[in-house]
Amino acid sequence: MAASSSAGRVLTLCKQFQSVCRISSTLRTQHPAITSNKLWTHLFKENRVLVPSFWSSPIQSAAQCRALHTTINRRGLDEFFDATENWGETTVKSGAPWTAKQIRTKSNEDLHKLWYVLLKERNMLLTLEQEAKRQRVQMPSPERLRKIERSMIRLETVVKERETALRLLQTGQEKGRPGDWRRNIFGHVYWYRFKEHAIPWYMNRRYTRRRFYTPSFVQPHIRLRIEKILREKVRKENLRRQSMQKLKEKFPTMKVPAS
Repeated sequence: MAASSSAGRVLTLCKQFQSVCRISSTLRTQHPAITSNKLWTHLFKENRVLVPSFWSSPIQSAAQCRALHTTINRRGLDEFFDATENWGETTVKSGAPWTAKQIRTKSNEDLHKLWYVLLKERNMLLTLEQEAKRQRVQMPSPERLRKIERSMIRLETVVKERETALRLLQTGQEKGRPGDWRRNIFGHVYWYRFKEHAIPWYMNRRYTRRRFYTPSFVQPHIRLRIEKILREKVRKENLRRQSMQKLKEKFPTMKVPAS
């Protein structure tokens, strides 16, 4: 604040000095016989010179005239809860989730705003879900949370598509850091990102200790690991169906989400 006031004072003083020089040049062209002392006496008599008074007259500067903008606190902590008209309702109307086709038509600025709107709605729904669990009641319209999650996943996918397209246009690389798909000794396939080394790779012992191949005796274990993952996936799906069936028997009016 002190810097802005001092800048305003210097600006006002410069403007007054410029006006005085302009007046003096005009008087000298009109009266060339007037000397410098007579000129200043003449200006003071006509009250043409303005002596700046920093304490009595207000300073008009851009910093002081600029409006102060702050965010309006409309609801405060109530933003983490649903609207009051939806309290006590078993069902709440909601629209369809955002599709990837709709998101691709938006600009980057609109996507940035949409992300925070969805994030705010997701926080509100998570708070509502936790409160319903605490009270041991059914959450009204739980499908809203799944719609928000789908919209956020699609929005993030579209943003990654744009970043990848821009990177391909500028550098020709699909990934942000160049690399290659490699397989370790346990049969896991992963993305290996290239790194810079001070010495060649065949002289780097740390690099040569990393085996980018799978031995033949590991192949049966890879099949067993895939079978284990599939069995675990089927078991979780069966548990989910059983829990949904029990909830349906306990709450007949509950809407079963689509699988």
